[in-house]
Amino acid sequence: MTQLIELDHVSRTFRVPGGTITAVDQVSLAIGEGEAMCIVGESGCGKTTTGRMLAGILRPTSGRLLYEGQDVWQKKGRELSDFRRAVQLVHQDPYASLNPTRTVFQTLAAPIQRHKKAKGTRDATNRVRHLLDVVGLTPPDDFLVKYPHQLSGGQRQRVAIARALTVDPRLIVADEAVSMVDVSIRISLLNLLLGLRSEMGVSIVLITHDLAVARYFAREGRIGVMYLGRMVELARSEALVSDPAHPYSAALIAAIPEADPRITRTKERVELKSAEVPSLLALPPGCSFHPRCPLAEPGLCDVLVPELLPLAVETGREVACHVAIRERTPAAELLA
Repeated sequence: MTQLIELDHVSRTFRVPGGTITAVDQVSLAIGEGEAMCIVGESGCGKTTTGRMLAGILRPTSGRLLYEGQDVWQKKGRELSDFRRAVQLVHQDPYASLNPTRTVFQTLAAPIQRHKKAKGTRDATNRVRHLLDVVGLTPPDDFLVKYPHQLSGGQRQRVAIARALTVDPRLIVADEAVSMVDVSIRISLLNLLLGLRSEMGVSIVLITHDLAVARYFAREGRIGVMYLGRMVELARSEALVSDPAHPYSAALIAAIPEADPRITRTKERVELKSAEVPSLLALPPGCSFHPRCPLAEPGLCDVLVPELLPLAVETGREVACHVAIRERTPAAELLA
């Protein structure tokens, strides 16, 4: 698969009252053409900051953002403008991301006209109608003159997705794009995003705290699990869900509710040492998960920071865990 965009050992720090926090720490991630991927983790794990760096909204404190192999932050002029159009962000809150003083037509027509994607007002109107039809707002003429307050949450988010499509993007970063809409319409929005991938070839990175959503969306792609600013596991969706390598991934999967209550009652639980998440202002030494990890080994996990390394026994899976790497590496390779 051809790589479209890549984070190369990026970190991002912020100054806050009381010191400096590292929101993202040495994350490397490559997104391929037409790929559907999810980044999951608890609140405060750095997944939104990672998404904003992917979209070029935040500049990494260190590391590089590469688009088609070239450093984005070294680009200027037309090359930078091309990147800005190619990568679009769909925000979490559809109530705040749309201008309340603009109609749906004005919201969608503005980037079309600004980037000369249409010849004249009539062409722009036809293009807006087409986009509304693509995102399922039909008949389109019923929505052209409506303001955001006249739309439901799901309809607003569809307008936000249509806005991202106005400039023919190659990658959409959807930051918790379904978390603020009713559960009953989440699947329809996820299917809409997946349809854009299959029909238009758009790569999509969905950021979510809900591993059940990630499992559904990235069922043919990959899931990256983040914890306190670091990527702790990256694998194909089905492989990660059926056989998690990192104990944090296992804990997240164990917490997913099942439709059958009998399965829920008999489901194996992962007993963590603590429910408390360490503060970013006072991260523990070594692996940041070790104070909560049931597999943590004194003298190892509390001393050495694990790197995200590929597992020799499984192509495409990377994990940042001393114990998992050791247990899943064949004895012959350990001796070598």
